[in-house]
Amino acid sequence: MALEMRTFGDPVLKTRAAPVEDFDESLERLAEEMLATMREQEGVGLAANQVGRLKRILVAALEDEEYVLVNPVIEEVAQTEEIAPEGCLSIPGIQVEVERPTAITVSGQNTSGEPVRIEAEGLLARIFQHEVDHLDGVLILDRTDRASRKAAMREWRERLLAQQG
Repeated sequence: MALEMRTFGDPVLKTRAAPVEDFDESLERLAEEMLATMREQEGVGLAANQVGRLKRILVAALEDEEYVLVNPVIEEVAQTEEIAPEGCLSIPGIQVEVERPTAITVSGQNTSGEPVRIEAEGLLARIFQHEVDHLDGVLILDRTDRASRKAAMREWRERLLAQQG
């Protein structure tokens, strides 16, 4: 079952998610529902606060590989950074340029509580960084330059007005 997406302006998106302590059936179900929601929205990643749950869990997908990471921590980042456009399911239709390290090592747990460690580069590294930002209450608009943020906000307002019209 797909979950309801929270969109820009919802305070849950600016709230830091709490660590997961209970590794039970409800966590497994949340992970499955988040993966289904991400697929339905045609996204490559989703953090729990984007569906109104303040738990430190994210899902991601790249090519045929799907990832579920509970209590993720970015342990290492590459020295090299790259600027690339990023979109967000919580700010549909908006893309901004974001600078991020090109490779990271992220650790956490799976839904059973077992340790997981992933070395990611390129797009996968970017996805994990984007989703960990969400869990910290940080949006792509917080990561871009002022001019891009202003342009994105203007476009967002125009889209909302067009929908209401």
